[in-house]
Amino acid sequence: MEGLEAVHSDRIVIIGAGLGALYAALTLAPRPVVMISPDPLGQGASSAWAQGGVAAAMDAGDSPEAHAIDTTRAGAGTVDAEVAALVTREAREHILDLTTLGAPFDRTEDGGYVMSREAAHSFARVVRVKGDQAGAEIMRALIERVRATPSIQVIEGVMAEGLEVRDGTVTGVRLVSSAPEGSAAVLLRGSAVLMAGGGSAGLYAITTNPPRIRGQALGMAARAGAEIADAEFVQFHPTAMDVGEDPAPLATEALRGEGAILVNAAGARFMLDEHPDAELAPRDVVARAIFAQSQAGKRPLLDTRAAIGADITTLFPAVSSACARNGIDPTQEPIPVAAAAHYHMGGIATDLDGRSSLAGLWACGECASTGLHGANRLASNGLLEALVYARRAAEDIARAQGTPQEVAPVHLELNPGGEGADTALVASLRQCMTRNVGVVRNADGLRTALHEIAALCAKQPTCESFQNICTAATMIAAAALLREESRGAHERSDFPETLLALAHRSRLTWDAAKTRRDSLLEAPLPHPETP
Repeated sequence: MEGLEAVHSDRIVIIGAGLGALYAALTLAPRPVVMISPDPLGQGASSAWAQGGVAAAMDAGDSPEAHAIDTTRAGAGTVDAEVAALVTREAREHILDLTTLGAPFDRTEDGGYVMSREAAHSFARVVRVKGDQAGAEIMRALIERVRATPSIQVIEGVMAEGLEVRDGTVTGVRLVSSAPEGSAAVLLRGSAVLMAGGGSAGLYAITTNPPRIRGQALGMAARAGAEIADAEFVQFHPTAMDVGEDPAPLATEALRGEGAILVNAAGARFMLDEHPDAELAPRDVVARAIFAQSQAGKRPLLDTRAAIGADITTLFPAVSSACARNGIDPTQEPIPVAAAAHYHMGGIATDLDGRSSLAGLWACGECASTGLHGANRLASNGLLEALVYARRAAEDIARAQGTPQEVAPVHLELNPGGEGADTALVASLRQCMTRNVGVVRNADGLRTALHEIAALCAKQPTCESFQNICTAATMIAAAALLREESRGAHERSDFPETLLALAHRSRLTWDAAKTRRDSLLEAPLPHPETP
């Protein structure tokens, strides 16, 4: 890091500004923290876009044990049972805590929580806000608390592009302006680093993720030497709205929980032949069925008319708004849908306290892989996992910090310079991922992806943010190539069976992924079959 301007602080550095980052910062109070937010708080984070809600066994007839069983079943054989038991056991406590913090959950007349049933849940246990506004409203409540907490400093308009590692320990973060023109990097050294920088689904051309969520957190951690787990498991949401927007608006699963059905352009309800639970089958099953309908030119559609009717405008305002701006009246016509990259089960491997394989680095939220989701995340477990591990990581950091002290705010001076990712290269990478590492994969396509990603990466070798994106894409493609079976969200047309011998989580380092990639680059470029 010679020649790089360094700023030293005793604050805990939190990279990110989504649910995990906010909740961790509040948990750490009054210990001084500094949050690094590329966008104004509440903008640009996937958490704010989450529609379904938070899964928790709040009803007297439900139980954490039943929630854990559903989580394990949905995860297709690779869920860490200890993690599932822990997270589902703590879920209720976090709902009550969020309520205290001001989250306006939908309530019944007698004061109970209104709960929805979503795919692969055996019980209605998704606590929601204003139908499809859970993420935005929970974020709004937490942001208000963060703004009022003196120990929390928020630096907006700045993003992390790399980690400083000394003797196997993360000691600092390289920061640049998040504006399109970028800036020269500044090294911020803090007392600990919590990575809460979001997922990787924006690496795909068809995604529901905010524009900036492109796997940067995973990429920079991998490049620093952190172990990455379950990178091959990318969840494709079955019902993104197929209206030509980027990102694609989400038609929340709660619509199907309320009885909406999936039909094709001919009016056929195709999920009845796919799974006993039809529209409420696990997400991977529904996503593949949607994908197959699209590939066959049958135009899949979500029909809310009979089940929800005119109530959709009040019960699901985000969906209604997206329909309105695209000239669709869901009370009179079905909504066109497509499978879109939505959530990454893989990420920075962590233990029960959110510690990564690198000393000094903790992780929570979608950029982490805790073992809860396995091969296929259970609906609305994403926000729950972010809450549980944000608190656990924060508490673990606090134990290592000792007595909190008053610390001066961080002052950064970002000077002109640096290099932003070339938008055309990013677009090509996203097309490559959708084409070759999408809903259905095969060896030729995955080898092609590794070739193409390497070629794109070489076109902008000095741009740290683009290198992070390419690293994340490479980790996903390499892990997918190595898992020679179909399991959960990972579907291989050339290896359609699920193998008992592979019923375990995957672990991969950047060095191992590069070795695998480089060995393939020596071979001729394959010609992938059309899935």
